[in-house]
Amino acid sequence: MKKLRYSNALAVLLTVAGLSAPALAGSEDVVVENAWSRASIGVNRPGAAYLTVRNTGEDAVTLTGLATPLAMMPEIHESKTNSDGVSSMAPAGEITIEPGQSVALEPGGLHAMLMKLQEPMTEGETFPLTLTFSDGGKVTVEIPILGIAARGPEG
Repeated sequence: MKKLRYSNALAVLLTVAGLSAPALAGSEDVVVENAWSRASIGVNRPGAAYLTVRNTGEDAVTLTGLATPLAMMPEIHESKTNSDGVSSMAPAGEITIEPGQSVALEPGGLHAMLMKLQEPMTEGETFPLTLTFSDGGKVTVEIPILGIAARGPEG
């Protein structure tokens, strides 16, 4: 009987806590689509992953970080080309996705940079990539590794 009383008390506490908590945009409203990556040549050079993050909710969500056992330093980077045709790449920081919008992480723009690979990225395999959001939520997706010359999720 004690177990039932504690369960009821816990349910009431969680309900009250939920009602008094501030409303945060939820990572539960995030959909990840078209995930893919290219095979690597060994582990000496970084890899990259590409995907589209869609916000199906009514509030903005902010992507704050990445994690994967495949790389010790996964970060969101952005490639840019200036008016002289010189390309550069740098960490992008946090990315806010407005309600009903999506952000594409794709070659030549925003992408998941996978630095300090722990093993080669082998065609035909997959690896988990966890996206972390400002509400503390996480979304994990399996990223397929395509051929080294792949240009998109269709190969």
